[in-house]
Amino acid sequence: MDRHSDVRLTPGARRILDAASTLFYRRGINAVGVDLIAAESGVTKRTLYDRFGSKDALVAEYLAERHRQWWAKWEQRLENAPPPRALTVFDSYQADAPLTERGCAFLNAAAELPDTHPGYEIVRHHKQQIRERLTRLIAEDGAAGDPAQLAEHVFLLLEGAVAHRGLDGSAERLTRARALAEKLLTTR
Repeated sequence: MDRHSDVRLTPGARRILDAASTLFYRRGINAVGVDLIAAESGVTKRTLYDRFGSKDALVAEYLAERHRQWWAKWEQRLENAPPPRALTVFDSYQADAPLTERGCAFLNAAAELPDTHPGYEIVRHHKQQIRERLTRLIAEDGAAGDPAQLAEHVFLLLEGAVAHRGLDGSAERLTRARALAEKLLTTR
């Protein structure tokens, strides 16, 4: 995943990635073909293939870009957050509600991709990084209990709330999950 961190996109490649990102999230990866992506981005299929090589590579870049953007926003929230800072992960999803109205883009992608797809590893890496970061934040903030176990509980609350947002459209579960996580992290 880190190999994608310095990607410099031409204006045409940026249009392709932006169009593909919207289409993949709204309609599903397997439901979107390169013809539609090319048409929506205003480029030819040849340009799409010249810039990304394959639809699989474009899917992987979509997921890597989504990770970079989401992670940067989370980092901003963490800068001045009071303890327990792990709760900012819920705030990140709540603030980005339009980006999660169909649930988690990473879980959606994982449901569609075989585990051998290059994008699947990006999904796994994204989720692992969240769990690891939550563990560090919980340990640094001095919550009572095992930081790894608490982080796993917080992570599962988050994942369940975001997944159900995709099912029922309600952001209320995120609010309730955050409240439950706060109880876990502040109970002594």
